[in-house]
Amino acid sequence: MNPSNSSASPAPKPPRKIQVSLGERSYEIVIQEGITAELGAHLARLTKGRKTLVVTDRNVGPLFGPALAKSLQQTGFSGSLAELPPGEGAKSLDIAKFLYDRCFDAELDRGSFLLALGGGVIGDLTGFVAATFMRGIDFVQVPTTLLAMVDASVGGKVAVDHPKAKNAIGAFHQPRAVYIDPLVLGRLPERELKAGLAEVIKYGVLDDRAFFDFIEANIEKLLKKDPEALAAAIEKSCAIKARIVGEDERERDGGPRALLNYGHTFAHAIETCMNYQGYLHGEAVAIGMVLAADLSVQQKLLGRGDADRIRALIEKAGLPVKLQPGDPPSDELHAATFRDKKARAGKLRFVLATAIGATKVFDDVPEDVARRVWDRGRV
Repeated sequence: MNPSNSSASPAPKPPRKIQVSLGERSYEIVIQEGITAELGAHLARLTKGRKTLVVTDRNVGPLFGPALAKSLQQTGFSGSLAELPPGEGAKSLDIAKFLYDRCFDAELDRGSFLLALGGGVIGDLTGFVAATFMRGIDFVQVPTTLLAMVDASVGGKVAVDHPKAKNAIGAFHQPRAVYIDPLVLGRLPERELKAGLAEVIKYGVLDDRAFFDFIEANIEKLLKKDPEALAAAIEKSCAIKARIVGEDERERDGGPRALLNYGHTFAHAIETCMNYQGYLHGEAVAIGMVLAADLSVQQKLLGRGDADRIRALIEKAGLPVKLQPGDPPSDELHAATFRDKKARAGKLRFVLATAIGATKVFDDVPEDVARRVWDRGRV
């Protein structure tokens, strides 16, 4: 038989692998279609421990939990499942305490590990519990949203929220590995996909103009979940973050990791003032990037043409670019920026673009200029 006429299934695509280089804390990001259903074999090579607690939410668990559980059982793992309510509200100390109880119920020890199956909320929360249970046990990230794949699952920032500030209670605790299955994005709601594209766009603005150009040229394919376009965007985003994290794991003062917060000073203020309701994280970041671009223009750091390109791409991605009627007042939002983790000694710090593909941290932005940006960023 001519192999070219065979009806056999095409050979599986080789995995895309990215190394996060952190010495003894180094790990791989593995991007491969269908890897969720084969995870047990990968984990068997990664860890000696065979007890785990899989943490997920009630939306994700029924979709991907059964295939994952079967894979774990077939390779000798034992454990249990903790399904949490979906949404940012789960990222709390109360839910963390619930997970500590579940860890004890599962008889986890220092050789066990947690597995985060879900979006950024699940990853952040699971990592925080892993960092603090028995002074630190391993955890593995299996992100199921685009935002978690390109951002939250990589870099070891783990945290829970406080009513006064997002991600205010946390630690640095690197995962043992990150396993990304682009096929799961086929089940991702459109709004969640667009929220993830905000973080993809962020990487182009902060570090790589050519990648920004790629996103512009392929935005329709990305919105339609084209497998090749998505895999390329995920790989490039992860590669940018892995390089920056490798240079500056713990966001030292003046280090490059702070640049990953482009748009986030504004976004975190929005989320905090709205009690983490109304906007998805990526939607708040989208607005934050537009506000940051406007602030860059006001500070004569960025040309209006580049600022307009940033805004136009965010709009093409179907993301919000302005605050809406009924959102918190500007004074309240501005006050919340002083609780941002980058603020020092009562002074605001902003990550601002000097061109598409280039950003710097500035702590000399006049307060009145920063305050007026909130007013201009409204419908």
